[in-house]
Amino acid sequence: MIVGLLRADSGHILINGLDNREHALECKAMISYVPENPATYDRLSGREYLEFMGDVYGVSHSRRREVISEGIGIFGLEQALDSPIRSYSHGMRQKIILLGALLPDTRVFILDEPMVGLDPRSAHHLKEIMRRHCDAGGTLFFSTHVMEVAERICDRIGIIHEGRLVACGSMQELRRQSRDSASLEQIFLELTAS
Repeated sequence: MIVGLLRADSGHILINGLDNREHALECKAMISYVPENPATYDRLSGREYLEFMGDVYGVSHSRRREVISEGIGIFGLEQALDSPIRSYSHGMRQKIILLGALLPDTRVFILDEPMVGLDPRSAHHLKEIMRRHCDAGGTLFFSTHVMEVAERICDRIGIIHEGRLVACGSMQELRRQSRDSASLEQIFLELTAS
């Protein structure tokens, strides 16, 4: 609903004070979104894809050079950047999609299972990028099935069970709602027990 793929049954979603239905294009320009199964332009090279994303978001050429230069080193894409995306492994596709999402300097990141397919080093760097984004005042919505990651890097956690939000809060708040306060995994299992 935040990115505009689904229409809310009720209520309003505000992105930096703008209603995402009334100001859809302005809101989308403020969001970097990485779906769980992103579509890629397989005939483009990684570099062409990043340039295309830069054009879509109106990213300056100086920012593009900075982000691409840093990102290809972080994600180990130096050798693949000029190869067609169709030749990339799943993990390499995930890296190029993430790098494309990092190009615009958006305040809101929405990432659905962003670490699936990433090698441990790239996953570590992505977690650092996510943490820095939040520490700088940005917003990150991040879905994961890996409880340890959510517990370690998230300020607030929502637990969804059968399509319903069953708990939401900081780890401290979630621990107070639960009888077993050892880990997020144990809290999740307790709150979703049928």
